[in-house]
Amino acid sequence: MELKTERLVLEPLALKHYETTVEYSTDPDNAKMMCFLPCDSEKEVYDYLLKCEKQWKKKTPEYLEMAVVLDGVHIGAVSVEFLENNSVGEFGWIINKKYWGNGYTVEAVKALVGYCKDKHDLTHYIAHADSQNHASIRTMEKLGMKFVKQYGGRKNRISDEIREEVLYEIYL
Repeated sequence: MELKTERLVLEPLALKHYETTVEYSTDPDNAKMMCFLPCDSEKEVYDYLLKCEKQWKKKTPEYLEMAVVLDGVHIGAVSVEFLENNSVGEFGWIINKKYWGNGYTVEAVKALVGYCKDKHDLTHYIAHADSQNHASIRTMEKLGMKFVKQYGGRKNRISDEIREEVLYEIYL
């Protein structure tokens, strides 16, 4: 399965993306605002990629994770987790910091939305971000998502601090 945009190719995230996934998912600067990253080890990355491959083989997956490829180079990933009996999709994304600021996340998520609408009849999406993650908040707004609420209790993986989180949503 492959999705194409003007500049990108999206394909199932898999073991073939191991080295580039290690590069961005173990980098503390790249993932400092994330709950589940950075990964602690290369083995953790390997195990996660195996889980992603298994999800793609399921008739009813719990989530889909797509590799974002630019000019043949894997630069990050976008995902959707299916919630509430598959009636809501929760977006996730990470782009290698070398490629930040070019609109790749918005472009990739829009392609993923098209796929989910066609294959899963999904029209309601949410996304969460650290309240200080201004880049992710701008991404949500560029996707047309609307602010729902801000609340406490967020724990980013590499911080002991309990932080604020924002929730955005969109109905398409």
